[in-house]
Amino acid sequence: MASISKNLLISGGTGFVGSAIVRAFAEKYPACAITVIDQNPPSAEHALPKGVLYLQVDITSVEGLKKAFAAVHPEIVVHTAGLIPGLAERFRRRLESEVWQVNVEGTRNMLNESKQTGVEVFIYTSSCCVVTDDTINPYPNIDEEWPCSLRSTIYGESKTVAEALVLKASSSDMATCALRPSVLCGPGDCQLLPAIHACIANHETSFLIGDGLNLWDITHVDNVADAHVLAIENLLSTRTAAGEAFFIQNNEPITFRDLCLAIWAQFGHFPPFQVRIPKTMAYIVGFACETVTWAMGTTATLSRGSVRDACAIRYASGKKAKEILGYEARIGIEEAIRLSCEVSHRAHTIPSLKLVLKAPGLRFSSLSCSTSNHRCHRESRVPVNFCGDSDRVSTANYGDFQPCE
Repeated sequence: MASISKNLLISGGTGFVGSAIVRAFAEKYPACAITVIDQNPPSAEHALPKGVLYLQVDITSVEGLKKAFAAVHPEIVVHTAGLIPGLAERFRRRLESEVWQVNVEGTRNMLNESKQTGVEVFIYTSSCCVVTDDTINPYPNIDEEWPCSLRSTIYGESKTVAEALVLKASSSDMATCALRPSVLCGPGDCQLLPAIHACIANHETSFLIGDGLNLWDITHVDNVADAHVLAIENLLSTRTAAGEAFFIQNNEPITFRDLCLAIWAQFGHFPPFQVRIPKTMAYIVGFACETVTWAMGTTATLSRGSVRDACAIRYASGKKAKEILGYEARIGIEEAIRLSCEVSHRAHTIPSLKLVLKAPGLRFSSLSCSTSNHRCHRESRVPVNFCGDSDRVSTANYGDFQPCE
C-alpha cells in the first residue's frame, strides 16, 4: 500500500512483542511518527529505533493516558501491553486482581482514550490463550469459529474479556481487530526457551511425559510483528479485518517433544536415554509436588498444570489470516528455533546457563550469563534487541511508574 505517514502509538512498546512491531513498522514506513508507551523505559540492550518517542505511562492510569494521547494525537493504536503471570503462577489465582486490572481495565482505558481522541485504527495483541488455556480439552487445527474457553487460567480469562471489548468497539469511526499469537519464540524470549533449557541443568531431558506426539504451534516474534503491520494496512484500506480476530502462528505444528529436542540440540545437548512417564502418573506426582511446596511456602516446578501443558494439543489454522490479511510466516520453524537459541552479549540471558556451562560436552560461544529481575507490566518482560542508540530516544513521563516486581 502507499506510504503511511500517520501518528502511531504502541503500548508495551519496549516489550518482546511491542518492540518487534516498532522495528517492523519503522522499517516499512519510516515516515510514520511512532510513539511508545510502557512502564519500563528502553535500555541500552534493547534501545528503540532512532526517532521513536518513548513515554513512561501506566495504562491503568486514566490521567496518564489522557496526557499521553493529548500529546501524541495518535491515528493508529497498537495495544500490546499486558500482564503475563510467570510460569510458576500460570495455574494459580494469586495474581488474579493484578492481571485483570492491567489486561482488562487497562484495555478499557486504551479504548476509551482512543475513541475520545479520534483514533482511526485500533489493533489488539490478544492471544491463542483465549481458547487454548482450557487445559482439559485438545485443540487440533482450531479456527476462529471455536468458542473461547469456559474453564481457563487467569491470563486466558482476562485476554478473552479484553478481546471482546476491542472487537465490540469496532465502528465506522474506529476500526478494530485482534491478533491471537501462539506460543512465541525469538531473541528476547523469557518464557518458553528458559523453561525448556532449564531441563538440561535439572537433568530432566530424558523424561517424556505422555506419548510425545501432541502438536503445538510456535511463532517467531518477527512473524507476529509482520501480522500487526498487515492488520494496520488492512484497517486503513479495505477494512475487511474490522471486528475480526485472527490466529497468528508459523503454520508448522511441531510435537512438544521435538520442540524440546531441537532447543536442547542447539545447546549441544542430546538426552542419553528416554523414559516415558504416563500422563496419569505424572499428574499424580505433580499434585504431590504442589502439596509439598504449598506446605513449604515455595512453588512447584512440576505441577498438574505443567503436565497438562506438556501433553496439550494446541495448533490452529492460518487460513483466515492468510485470506484476509495476506499473512504468511516469513521465518520458518527451524530458523525460528535457531534464532531463539542464539545467546550472545547483545541477546537475552538464561540464568540456568551458569549451571549448564559447568557440564562437559556442551558447546557455547560468546555467552553472557546473568540473572536479573524483570518487571512485568507488558506482554513480555525481556525485549528483543535493537541496534539503535538509546541516547537518541526522546523520553517523557506521563503517569505514575509503579513496576510490578
